[in-house]
Amino acid sequence: MSTAPVLVWLRDDLRLADNPALDAAARSGRPIVLLHVLDEVSPGLRPLGAAARWWLHHSLAALAENIAARGGRLVLRRGPAEIVVPAVMAESGADTIFWNRRVGGPERAIDAALKTEIRARGETVTSFHANLLHEPHRLLTKSGGPFRVFTPFWRAFLAGPAPRAPLPAPARLPAPTVVIDGDDLADWRLRPTAPDWSGGLARSWTPGEIGAGERLAAFLGRGIYSYDRDRDRPDLEVTSRLSAHLRFGEISPFQVWAAVAEAGAREGGPETAALDKFRAELGWREFSHHLLFHLPELHRRNVQPRFDAFPWRADPAFVAAWRAGRTGYPLVDAGMRELWETGTMHNRVRMVAASFLVKHGLIDWREGEAWFWDTLVDACPANNPASWQWVAGSGADAAPYFRIFNPVTQAETFDPEGSYVRRFVPELARLSGPAIHRPWAAPPAVLAAAGVRLGETWPRPIVDHAAARERALAAFAATASG
Repeated sequence: MSTAPVLVWLRDDLRLADNPALDAAARSGRPIVLLHVLDEVSPGLRPLGAAARWWLHHSLAALAENIAARGGRLVLRRGPAEIVVPAVMAESGADTIFWNRRVGGPERAIDAALKTEIRARGETVTSFHANLLHEPHRLLTKSGGPFRVFTPFWRAFLAGPAPRAPLPAPARLPAPTVVIDGDDLADWRLRPTAPDWSGGLARSWTPGEIGAGERLAAFLGRGIYSYDRDRDRPDLEVTSRLSAHLRFGEISPFQVWAAVAEAGAREGGPETAALDKFRAELGWREFSHHLLFHLPELHRRNVQPRFDAFPWRADPAFVAAWRAGRTGYPLVDAGMRELWETGTMHNRVRMVAASFLVKHGLIDWREGEAWFWDTLVDACPANNPASWQWVAGSGADAAPYFRIFNPVTQAETFDPEGSYVRRFVPELARLSGPAIHRPWAAPPAVLAAAGVRLGETWPRPIVDHAAARERALAAFAATASG
């Protein structure tokens, strides 16, 4: 048996437990070189946004610490993967490389080219199924094509093989005798410095595998019990908040799936409806990644070509107000401020805020997707564009163009006491009752008592909902008929 080191190339799988590539390396009994490459130059790759870069820094720091505790070392290199990976193999003397598969088009092209090069040298390369419950090239329609609607996709998913059990973390990660040079994480400058706007992110999150496990345990101990009833309530702490941990692979969907099943099996555990609803949300993550696999330009191109001719408006003032949380609609503005402060936004509010930009403003969905890409810690190359296209009506799922969220009724339904708005919009904190969600309609005495001056301390709505709705319907109807 060869005693040469095994190279494990870690990508969006920054964990030790349930990591098939790492598990295979550990079972080989050989020394292990663990590598992460920051590749921002290979063709087609989309550089991370600012908030995701912050997360990556802390995730890699946590991973390096976990690896060191098991006797190993994480090697960091920056540059094109097709150059960096073979170079590290040569420097370390590794004749075998393992990695977990990716679904993005440019990523798969890089991996395919590397496989060809490595095998041509007579060396071994093996990829593993790790980050999706079912692989996109295996879950297809009866005619052999990709699913374009979630409901039949989810039925086929549930009818397929049950997700496998998660793998344990290796007890030891023996390092090779030769020391491989790597970059200092700080030199990558992933964190903001001038200015450092990441204080809210640091207060909100604990990136890394340990933080992911703690987040999952907290959710299963509390939030999941009412998940089916309350998951759309941004004023309640019900959702799992696992999206960034999943996006960077600090926890696998197999681990989450197994933990949910275990919670349902214990005495006094969550009801079936809550479990099924949460599993379906994992299903939406799967569906988005399946779309990305079959539609590699998901963040650039409309899934439905008829939207290529849609009459989007150029309105920098509207976009600026939306980004800053100054549209005059409290729920939209609370969401945009939550995004800026914490790097995330409650999913119900994401839909309302996205709908407001696309349908009230007739702003191209790609402009909103790009802003979310830069400001979300969980900015995912599959979930983010798939969700924006779902809202816009240009996506793969059955999303009718006439679905236009009313930001006031959404607020009254899902933030009935205004607690969410008050948390992120302090200018309105002293308003109560209906006024919190429609301050422009409140009596002057109510506004004065709350210290609210329309047009001064709080903006008037930048667009009238009814008029914007009619304008959007006309534009979408023209596109549909065209």
